Amino acid sequence: MDLGSWLRSLGLEQYEPAFRENAIDDSVLPRLTAEDLKDLGIAIVGHRRKLLDAIAVLRTDANAEAATDTLSTIDRSPKDIAERRHVTVMFSDLVGSTALSARMDPEDLRELISAYHKCVAEIVRRFDGFVAQYLGDGVLVYFGYPQAHEDDAERAVRAGLELTAAVGVLNTCVSLQTRIGIATGLVVVGDLLGSAAAQERAIIGETQNLAARLQGLAEPNMVVIAESTRRLLGNIFELQDLGTRELKGIPESVHVWAALRPSSVESRFEALHASGLTALVGREEECELLLRRWTKAKNGEGQVVLLSGEAGIGKSRITAALLERIASEPQTRLRYFCSPQHTNSALYPIIRRMERAAGLTHDDSPQVRLDKIDALLAQTSTSGQDAALLLEMLSLANDGRYPVIELTPQQRLQRTLDALTTQIEALTRANPVLMIFEDVHWIDPTSLEVLSRAVDQIQNIRVLLIVTFRPEFDPPWIGRPHVTALTINRLGQRDIDAMLDDLVGNKGLPASIRQDIIDRTDGIPLFVEEMTKAVLESEGEDEARRTASAIPSPALAVPASLHASLMARLDRLGPAKEIAQVGAAIGRQFSYALLASLVRQREAELASALDRLIAAGLLFRQGAPPHATYLFKHALVQDTAYSTLLRSDRQQLHARIAEVVERRFPERITREPELLAHHLTEAHEIERAIGYWLKAGERAAERSANLEAIRHLTRGLEALKTLPESPERDRRELAFQIAVGTPLIAVHGYSAAQTGAAFSRARVLCERLGEAEPLVATLSGEFVYYFVRGDYRMMRRLTDEARRVSERLPNPMVRLASHRLAGITAMHFGAFAEARSEFEASCSNTTAASIDRSRCTTFMTRRSRPSPILRWSSGCLD
Repeated sequence: MDLGSWLRSLGLEQYEPAFRENAIDDSVLPRLTAEDLKDLGIAIVGHRRKLLDAIAVLRTDANAEAATDTLSTIDRSPKDIAERRHVTVMFSDLVGSTALSARMDPEDLRELISAYHKCVAEIVRRFDGFVAQYLGDGVLVYFGYPQAHEDDAERAVRAGLELTAAVGVLNTCVSLQTRIGIATGLVVVGDLLGSAAAQERAIIGETQNLAARLQGLAEPNMVVIAESTRRLLGNIFELQDLGTRELKGIPESVHVWAALRPSSVESRFEALHASGLTALVGREEECELLLRRWTKAKNGEGQVVLLSGEAGIGKSRITAALLERIASEPQTRLRYFCSPQHTNSALYPIIRRMERAAGLTHDDSPQVRLDKIDALLAQTSTSGQDAALLLEMLSLANDGRYPVIELTPQQRLQRTLDALTTQIEALTRANPVLMIFEDVHWIDPTSLEVLSRAVDQIQNIRVLLIVTFRPEFDPPWIGRPHVTALTINRLGQRDIDAMLDDLVGNKGLPASIRQDIIDRTDGIPLFVEEMTKAVLESEGEDEARRTASAIPSPALAVPASLHASLMARLDRLGPAKEIAQVGAAIGRQFSYALLASLVRQREAELASALDRLIAAGLLFRQGAPPHATYLFKHALVQDTAYSTLLRSDRQQLHARIAEVVERRFPERITREPELLAHHLTEAHEIERAIGYWLKAGERAAERSANLEAIRHLTRGLEALKTLPESPERDRRELAFQIAVGTPLIAVHGYSAAQTGAAFSRARVLCERLGEAEPLVATLSGEFVYYFVRGDYRMMRRLTDEARRVSERLPNPMVRLASHRLAGITAMHFGAFAEARSEFEASCSNTTAASIDRSRCTTFMTRRSRPSPILRWSSGCLD
């Protein structure tokens, strides 16, 4: 690759000497990080961001080559390089192309379609989409593959709206129009056609078919979107409800919408929370600090607060809370929102705020727009020269009401920046100013310069400036006396509980699912909110449990509203992403030794990949290799990494993990039999997995870890159901049903439905298999279930059944259980003489049969002690 040409294509050729001096070639380039770019002397954030985005594309191409050597467990031939992804698909079709082909020369038609294709490609490239296929006059586009972004659905709709406008003004011999359909969903995507397929990356699933059908519904120059896409957009766009439609090839009716234009909603955060904000919990200290800084600012001591934290931690929610608390005070609010699609659009957040403040709308005439801006600037007594500069910044033509200023481009920029800072100071003369710059990790370089000027300017004026950003942004203002840096931490369990109470309301949430949500969301408020909503929207507890946990399908565990954001973080990793996938298959926590046994990488390469995962904030490390252990920072990141693997790849990978654990780490099997059971189950080696699930359950029960015992034994029972019916399967199921009885009693009690169901099923299996000894425990357990529930009719029925069984199976222990149950039942029906007779028979039967008393006592103690027989009998003497 020609490095100079690559830099020139990005408009960053000035950095070529630095790249050459530091020996950056095409083998090093895909692995450069933000820190590396800083070391190269690239100080401008926008330039670094542009380079990182371009490097990510290079990594994507490198991944396909590296994938063959990464996993020893998967044969990744070219036809298999594919992933499961949540993708937003756009299908664009040229209107009237058939009629055009009938009346145009083929060569002219070719030039026209070529111009259309180039237009599509340019707009898609600007929004970081991927043109997957040109289909005559149609174009298939992916957003979310090969590089995911947290706002892929939004990017697709913005690209569609721009495309409908751009195609209409193409310089062609005839006027053109396009129809666009957009849908979002789970697909398998990748180079499914083999490396010879050039740029085509096939996609398998319903989503692309839905997008194509929606395109067919669209009017000329209309963008039609599916409900699956609309749910990810909040109020970011103005939409027209087109109702429910039946579409050919789509089994269910589809609710569809037309995207009209971007909405005028001020805050992207508020647009994505159109149904309202959740209650703010656990942030009292942060809010109090902001209020104290606001008090100082009102008194003329300008303050800057830097709010940093990972995505979803609640930065925007805290600023919204401050706005609520001071709403009744006199103030002027200046709110600026940086955009992931405009990291290289000069002054984008500032221009958008001024347009909102002036009340500009999409259908305003140029004269009306000028009048509105004029009225806005009059509020701060803006000079004519400054007004002229600000009009030019807003791309509005000066109709002569302001002077024409002749300046060089650099002078014009500096004078515009001066005019903007003058505006801030002018506003403070009337009221204190609350100035909020949100999502500064996406700020363009020129806006960053304005922000830096503001930080310097406000120290002695009535302004509180709040700047929110993610950890990847490095603020240059820390350490100044009027600047406070505040890192937002994750919520503790008590705060998450309070948040769940607010979200759930009176709908109710099973305790196990509630705990799953707490465990998997890791104290990130956004994760808690979206996971809980997904669970509440699911149909029934079983689906809710599948949604809240990674079993059996991690893809279901990650709500679509979070999937793109998490996937974007993984896609930026390059080859290290595949190490994350292997680690995710091992589990939330994994050892260096086990990982190294699974991948074909040199020690230095593996260490570098793991360091990259740590630097990206995806892993924690404890200890040093080769004795290090790693932990996924977020359970949902683990789920997302795992969910991209094809099912066949997962199966092979789990089989390899199980084989390595058995061969190289036998001590872990003794300590954690559930580990091997899980991997064997996912590898579809059910026969082997079942024995380990039983060991895991029994071991947990022995340690009184009853919840864990129930989970392990339930997993084993679920695995058993996949085997063909046979006496051997019944025998193995009986062992599980007997083992699960005691933990169920400990957790749920004797009278719980699941306790009764376990004993009832065990009794059926005992009778089917003719197993006498286990029948003693199951009959006793089921009897106690109905006894505690006060169901004397069922007690009588079980007593009669026990008597019949004792006659059919002449076993001393069965007879003992039969007399005992009959005695208890008779006493509760008031037949004391009968009860006494049964209890005495039970005692004499024990002696006459010469049963090993210690064995009997031990066996019966697991359900209920034999000593009550004597007490029951003494109670009947009268």
